[in-house]
Amino acid sequence: MTKLKSWIPVDITSDFSIYNLPFGIFSTENRSPRIGVAIGDKVVDVLKVYNLGVLSPKVLKKEIFDNLFLNDFIALGKSVTNEVRLQIQDLLIQEQSLLKNEPDVLVEQAKCTMHLPVRIGDYTDFYSSIEHATNLGSLFRDPDNALLPNWKHLPVAYHGRASSIYVSGTPVIRPNGQRVPKGEINPVYGPSTLLDIELEMGFIIGKDTEMGESISTGRTSDYIFGMVMLNDWSARDIQKWEYVPLGPFLGKNFASTISPWIVTLEALEFAKIEAPKQDVEVLDYLKCERLNYDIELHVDYTPNKGIVKRISVSNFKYMYWTMSQQLAHHTVNGCNVRVGDMMASGTISGPTPESYGSLLEMTKAGKHKIVFEDGMERTFLQDYDAINLSACAVKNDIRVGFGECKAQIIPAK
Repeated sequence: MTKLKSWIPVDITSDFSIYNLPFGIFSTENRSPRIGVAIGDKVVDVLKVYNLGVLSPKVLKKEIFDNLFLNDFIALGKSVTNEVRLQIQDLLIQEQSLLKNEPDVLVEQAKCTMHLPVRIGDYTDFYSSIEHATNLGSLFRDPDNALLPNWKHLPVAYHGRASSIYVSGTPVIRPNGQRVPKGEINPVYGPSTLLDIELEMGFIIGKDTEMGESISTGRTSDYIFGMVMLNDWSARDIQKWEYVPLGPFLGKNFASTISPWIVTLEALEFAKIEAPKQDVEVLDYLKCERLNYDIELHVDYTPNKGIVKRISVSNFKYMYWTMSQQLAHHTVNGCNVRVGDMMASGTISGPTPESYGSLLEMTKAGKHKIVFEDGMERTFLQDYDAINLSACAVKNDIRVGFGECKAQIIPAK
């Protein structure tokens, strides 16, 4: 990859290098939400760039950028969105760039409020990390037969709730529901006492399909606009009581948190890596080139009035079922997808305890405690605790990150 340098100073540790340029929706104190692109500690106001007349695609209109969501922009197709991203990249590299004379085009991120980047129509959450599925199967079933018979034949998933997906920084209200206290038979009602995290990534659909149409594994990159970080908050006690026989419901749909910046697949091209070998032959529609992305994932836990601790370092490369297989399976029955739909990976765990993606795994279902530097202890989340997920792909001088995916737990209503 050609070495690039922006005329805007960008710290080498920044997630938002000239190689990244993710899209998001931002607002400022005196201006309504619109499309922005992150570079270093700045946001490029794409609406103002458009008004300068330097973006060439003829299909572009002012209302595309002066918008509450990215959906209309994404729907223009990758030939347009990629061209806009590359033109902005070029404007940030040119020494004689027109943007240098337009200081209002660049806004400090610290002065911006970030918003949900897309209008999410539908949301599906997969269960595609073999380490995570094995860990949970070992905890609650037979360790020698941790995976259910279907797991290595198809990417398991459930349909989630799009209305309760929130952007990073939005507080998460502890959910109420039915749960069965230890040693009891009948349920009680009240706040969840086993509130958990799930370290995940999500991908955003960038192209509509028609009902009855399926997407082959070889075409899925045309339908995936980009990726975000995702925390699928989970009330384990509510989930345990309700999930038989139809699966997750109230234990999951009270909140999910995503990062505000969508990193395009094109920005992650350099991070492609061979995916884990699948030791059971899959059906033809799931066969594909075994590619994942080498993206390091972090979980930072700040207990109420305590000191932050990094409790997990994992990687997206561990995913057994790839995004291509997930999308192919999702549509093989003719289920149509729409621009802005989101698919989540499911909890991403690595092969060691230091790389587990949920408190349930880290604490062995509450048997072991997480101990912080100041002596505080946790098994599951308490009120006013905070979690921050982060992710970054790095190779030589290239760094592409996702920013923050954070939230604090507040008491149940």
